[in-house]
Amino acid sequence: MGSGQVTERLDWNGKNVTVAGLGVSGIPAARALSALGARVTVVNDGDDERSRAQAAALEAEGITVRLGDGDTLPTGTELIVTAPGWRPDKPLFTAAAEAGVEVWGDVELAWRLRGPGAAPWLAVTGTNGKTTTVRMLASILEAAGLRTAAVGNIGVSLLDAVLGAEEYDVLAVELSSYQLHWAPSVRAHSAAVLNLAPDHLDWHGSMEAYAADKGRIYEGNRVACVYNTADKVTEDLVREADVEEGCRAIGFTLGTPGPSELGVVEGLLVDRAFVENRRENAQELAEVADVQPPAPHNIANALAAAALARAFGVDAKAVRDGLKAFRPDPHRIERVEEVGGVTYVDDSKATNTHAAEASLAAYDPIVWIAGGLAKGATFDELVQKSARRLRGAVLIGADRALIREALARHAPEVPVVDLDRTDTGAMSEAVREAARLARPGDTVLLAPACASMDMFTNYNKRGEAFADEVRALAAAGDA
Repeated sequence: MGSGQVTERLDWNGKNVTVAGLGVSGIPAARALSALGARVTVVNDGDDERSRAQAAALEAEGITVRLGDGDTLPTGTELIVTAPGWRPDKPLFTAAAEAGVEVWGDVELAWRLRGPGAAPWLAVTGTNGKTTTVRMLASILEAAGLRTAAVGNIGVSLLDAVLGAEEYDVLAVELSSYQLHWAPSVRAHSAAVLNLAPDHLDWHGSMEAYAADKGRIYEGNRVACVYNTADKVTEDLVREADVEEGCRAIGFTLGTPGPSELGVVEGLLVDRAFVENRRENAQELAEVADVQPPAPHNIANALAAAALARAFGVDAKAVRDGLKAFRPDPHRIERVEEVGGVTYVDDSKATNTHAAEASLAAYDPIVWIAGGLAKGATFDELVQKSARRLRGAVLIGADRALIREALARHAPEVPVVDLDRTDTGAMSEAVREAARLARPGDTVLLAPACASMDMFTNYNKRGEAFADEVRALAAAGDA
């Protein structure tokens, strides 16, 4: 098991650093830099009550805060540390480029602040499945007796993990495309790109730029670059990466694995990558039934997590024990109830077409509840691939017409209920209509393929509303 690479320690004393954005990454970054002796100025677009309260707390600690102007580069700035969501075309960054000022994200800052003997990173990115895979990986590492945490775009912040008192053997790190864009020097022990589908293209500008930012996760990998054999773009990113000598490309597949791959054979997750004589031998890691829920895309997540753990030297028993112990976060293909022989499943986290496609592939027949904010997505391919599984569809949200039109084109025989309302109470009507369409043995699946903000605060609130209505339906049936 390798140790982490440590970059040269920087002298922060008196360095003029601008932190872009108050919030979950900006405030910890500002405090950490100030504690190291930097002169910190925080700039923020917003100037609301919450921002003013946050600013007052930071100013009491000697940190300058400038509210209502996140576009102007403060005089004397030597480095910008940005919140990951700030777009690269923002005037602040244009001004920085013209002035020759580097821009780091909070992930880059955490990487640069690691001390001697720092824990290596096992890193995960992809359009969908990142959080589940990273939490599976952390569960496996814990089962192996390693001190670890799920960090990054999830759970513990990377800055807290790097600067805190707790010592780790290895970190399971979730990285978004935004974070990777602003993290030029991060070098993981091993990394995985789970899948790639169009997402956040308004931020990145193109699919090519989005893929390139995802591919940064492979740069400098030392042991393994893990890719999805069913998604050629992920393999292409491995081929293009500049890795350390001896680093291996490791595939994962839902089929029978070849040499240097992990896959599935007769209900077993098997490893033909981290074994002696991998052309002839395979190591059983776990049963498919050990993965909950055993939906195809979740099996793929488990294989990716297992590959990273095996790259770090974890034995097969810990992989099995870690997967058995793992339970997914709420609103990720979560079984809510069975009512009248119909199973109700909450996958509110399926906020794009790629995630919804994976969710729909796990059940048959389905009454599909879908809709919300499309974020520029189109639904023809999703409907084409899923049409034969659909018993019916109930559409909600602002952009439901796009899904209705795709259903009319590619699944005209599927009955559709179009709910012309975007208030939160629409979920009650959606569940009732889905129950009316469903037959015993069917699954009513909330997999919206859209963002939630037209009707709900976030996908969690949408999933909670669905689950509440399903339980109310169950209670009415028992009455």
